[in-house]
Amino acid sequence: MHRHTNLAEALMDRAMLCAADEALVYPAEGGGEQRISYAALDGHARAVSAWLRARDAPGRRVLLALDPGPHAAAALLGCLYAGAVAVPVPAPAASRTEAERTAAIAKDAAVDLVLTETAHATETSRRLSLIGRTGITCLAVDGLSPHAHPAPYAPAAPHNRTAPHTASDAHAAAPDTTPARTTPDSLALLAYDAGPATAPRGALITHGNLLAAMPALRQALGTGRRSRIGGWLPRHHTPGLIGQLLHPLWLGATAVPLPVRPHLADPVAWLHALSRHGITHTVAPDTCYARCAAEATDEQLAGLDLSRLRTALNAAEPVSAATMAAFHRRCVAAGLRPGTLVAGYAPAQAAPFLTAEGRGPVPGLDLRVVDPATRRPQPDGMAGEIWVRGPAVAAGHWGRSRDTEAAGGFLRTGDLGVARDGEIRMTGRTHEGGLADSLMVDGMTLHPQDVERELLRCGRPLGSARVFCAGPGTGPLVVVQEVGTAGGSHAALAGLAGRVRERVAEEFGAATGGVLLVRPGTVRRAGSHKVPRATLREQFLRGEVRPLYQDFVPLPREPAAGGVV
Repeated sequence: MHRHTNLAEALMDRAMLCAADEALVYPAEGGGEQRISYAALDGHARAVSAWLRARDAPGRRVLLALDPGPHAAAALLGCLYAGAVAVPVPAPAASRTEAERTAAIAKDAAVDLVLTETAHATETSRRLSLIGRTGITCLAVDGLSPHAHPAPYAPAAPHNRTAPHTASDAHAAAPDTTPARTTPDSLALLAYDAGPATAPRGALITHGNLLAAMPALRQALGTGRRSRIGGWLPRHHTPGLIGQLLHPLWLGATAVPLPVRPHLADPVAWLHALSRHGITHTVAPDTCYARCAAEATDEQLAGLDLSRLRTALNAAEPVSAATMAAFHRRCVAAGLRPGTLVAGYAPAQAAPFLTAEGRGPVPGLDLRVVDPATRRPQPDGMAGEIWVRGPAVAAGHWGRSRDTEAAGGFLRTGDLGVARDGEIRMTGRTHEGGLADSLMVDGMTLHPQDVERELLRCGRPLGSARVFCAGPGTGPLVVVQEVGTAGGSHAALAGLAGRVRERVAEEFGAATGGVLLVRPGTVRRAGSHKVPRATLREQFLRGEVRPLYQDFVPLPREPAAGGVV
């Protein structure tokens, strides 16, 4: 393939060369597969692009609120083809925190158009109206014929509306379906992957970043045309969006996006999906591998075939040597090959690249471990914040140019790590230097203030809560929750602890490692003062928090300090 100036050209060329090949395989109801060819996906993406270009979308921000699958892929490619800026968010769900985050993203990005699905169009429009964005036109991508031409543009009505599709669309003048004229510096994505729900930050990812990321991913993962790349990483975050969707389409390989929550809740189901769909390359956090090793029974592993798996990257969390060894021992009987499980680093904050131990350095990538207080590079073996820059790294955050200017052109990831023998190993999360207070749980970034606010909404007898991780910004999630029923029975307190776990799982899709129910005044002192999380965490680790009731889930492993050892 010739040198391209934007990713859209590369994807269109690949679609032409691989027209009859499988571009996308998605699990269908009943256990089957839905297969989409490159020609079909490209046709649908061109129709989306035509609709966008008829509404003067090049350079404008377009919200993508879809379930993972063929429609989400067509929407993303359509944005790239049209020269629009894609702003991916999760499809509307029951989570109030996700609704708040989506509303904040739409407001921060000042989105002009929305791509969604019929099932989500009404709720998406309703949520936008709540923040005053009542003039945004929504397109239900699944209702757009791949061969339809766009209707002539009309100004948006004074309320959110889903664009209609009529027979007259097919007789409109044929649109220009060539890629919009975008350069490597043209913005392609606003990836909101960090910040609390009320103040998210969008990473600026250009077409040049995406073009540079593709060969870097190929080197890190060892991918090729015959690869089947898939997993459950969220498609509105860059590792899932770029690594498990755009990358296989750039290669001419097959993307196998899996539903997120079912496989996050049951990692053994993820193993079955790897076997059933013949996935050759996947990425998951250390927690997922640890749970598979601890929870998978002989009966569940019977009949699995993991021999086709070539690279299973352990990234998005600190990597434990104990997990690596335990997962291999547990799955070797299912055909897992030696060397398949590889430790890596995938920044959660929005840099669209991966590194994998033993796969060589990414060309042009500059990674440093820096003391967040002095901003001086740390020597090998000393922990610090990971800073990155390079052609495949986001240039900064939307509306926050000082983020990178203050760091000398580096993107501050917020991850703690150490440098050893030229490689970076993540060890946790840092809250220093004005960075957002965040936690890494099950490979996802959580913000404790979001969780604490949601628990406060539960009402009596639950009161204020503090949330932190047992490790340095990562590891099992611990909730210290005040209750107003100090004299409650053991069964009643156990029910309240279960209620806390259920609320965290429903709202955030995360498992809670420990729940401590405590007397009023433990978390919130006199007046409105709340005990700092760091202080409460230290008291918890020293055994100084005296609970009325405590409930801990046994850990599947002992973490190895300092990453892989």
